[in-house]
This record gives sequence, C-alpha cells and structure tokens, in this order.
Amino acid sequence: MQVIKSAVAAALATLALSASAMTPIQDTELSAVSGQDGVSIAANLNIKMDSFVYTDTDALDANGMGGGSISFNGIKVQGLIAASIDILSKNSFLAAAGAAGVTNPGTFYNPATGGDVVQIAIPADVQVAAGKLMNISVDSIKMGNNAASYGSVAMNQVDLRGTQVWIWAH
Repeated sequence: MQVIKSAVAAALATLALSASAMTPIQDTELSAVSGQDGVSIAANLNIKMDSFVYTDTDALDANGMGGGSISFNGIKVQGLIAASIDILSKNSFLAAAGAAGVTNPGTFYNPATGGDVVQIAIPADVQVAAGKLMNISVDSIKMGNNAASYGSVAMNQVDLRGTQVWIWAH
C-alpha cells in the first residue's frame, strides 16, 4: 500500500513541476502564427408576431381629430440569412466604407482617433436556393377596433446579400 501511495505522490509531483506559466510571445514569433478570425452566423428564420400596434394618445381636438390606433396583424418573417462578424482595423474600415460609397467618413467616424470596427456582413456570394430568400408579410392592417382590414402587405424574396453593418465605440 505504501508503494502505491509513493507512486501517486511521485506522479503528482512530476505533474506539478511540468506545469508552466504563460510567457509573453515576441512580435517576431507572433508573425509566424496563422489562424482563423471572425465568426459566421447562418439562420433559417421563422418569426411570427401576432400584431404590431401603433397608438396615438393625443386628445381629441375641437374637430374630433386625434387619438386612434392602427394594427398590423399576423406578421411573419421567413427565409435564409447568413452573416459574418469580423474586426476591421481603422484602415480596413475606411477602405470598406469608401468601397461602399461613403465619401466623407469623418462625418460619423474620426479617422484620426478612431479604432477598430466590428463589421457584420451578409456575403454577396452566398448561394441560396430559388424561393428561399427572406419573405416578410402582414396578414391585415386595421384601424382602431374596426374589424375591416385595409388589406395585407408582403415583401417577397428580400435579398440582403452584400449588406454591411459597422459598429464601433466613440
């Protein structure tokens, strides 16, 4: 029994001695490291909402105008969407914004002091089967408590490919 205890103690001591703390890596060593960056997200959306109601809370005026509501009922969003999330350096962001047609990024981003930017992009080259792009519909649009509907609305095959969204702190 003593032999087993001694063997276990020796094994544990060996493990403890072989553990080492993290050490800094030099820039020259880091430049030789390669890997993946960014995050990709893909979703097959199937969102349903009973209603979206807008209510005007203004009091009635002398002509009986004011107040009321409108409701959008049976809202659905369905279809495929794929996006990637990346961190862009200041120069990469300014290049991407310029390529997107931004002529003066200084109106919303400080090119002198701005830092990294998070980019959420829906790649332009994502292949989607026919009829599988996003569809958005509203079954009925009603005023107040009226049962009659103004009709419905549908946006079919909404193609968001090539869309870019940028987020940064300031």
